[in-house]
Amino acid sequence: MEGNPARHPGARQTRRRGAALEEAILQAAVDELTESGYAGLTMDKVAARAGTNKNAIYRRWPNSLALGVAAYRRLATTVPLPDTGSLRGDVLELLRQANRHWSSPLGAILRELFAAAGGAPELLARLQDQSGDAAAAPWLTLLGRAVARGEADPQALHPRVATVAIVLLRNEFVLRGAPTAPDEVLVEIVDEVYLPLVRRRGPA
Repeated sequence: MEGNPARHPGARQTRRRGAALEEAILQAAVDELTESGYAGLTMDKVAARAGTNKNAIYRRWPNSLALGVAAYRRLATTVPLPDTGSLRGDVLELLRQANRHWSSPLGAILRELFAAAGGAPELLARLQDQSGDAAAAPWLTLLGRAVARGEADPQALHPRVATVAIVLLRNEFVLRGAPTAPDEVLVEIVDEVYLPLVRRRGPA
């Protein structure tokens, strides 16, 4: 028997399967995460809201943390890439966007999930796309523009190099536990680390 939808009038007790059921569960998790944060996200609540049972959720997500990460990724939206005309301006603006996100209500959920994920590298990677082409793509785009303008060395077009700035900012959030980083920290990351790392080098 599927869960009791009486607590949530919008939940339908119907025989959904496959993608339709998964979508209902994920949307219920998004709603719970938005209303109660990760601390209030439970399989029982999500099952009741989705009008299903916990077994249907556990078959797709092994625990509430994995479900919370999936729900957060549904909530997070892609921000347009800045195009200020200079690499410094672009990188600073992208870092400032990340900084604003971290201190927003959605960022508060992200901080909860980071804390809960602890040392689980796979979940941490999913939270911020820390690995893979999706993570590096915006940074490689900014660097590609800079290379075309003669601001950066073509050898800098490598995912690990491209994402150094956001990794350093993320470390500020995780290690310091602060809801936002001072703007001077962002400027320091760009001017003292990122630009010297990627700038075009003259002949040896």
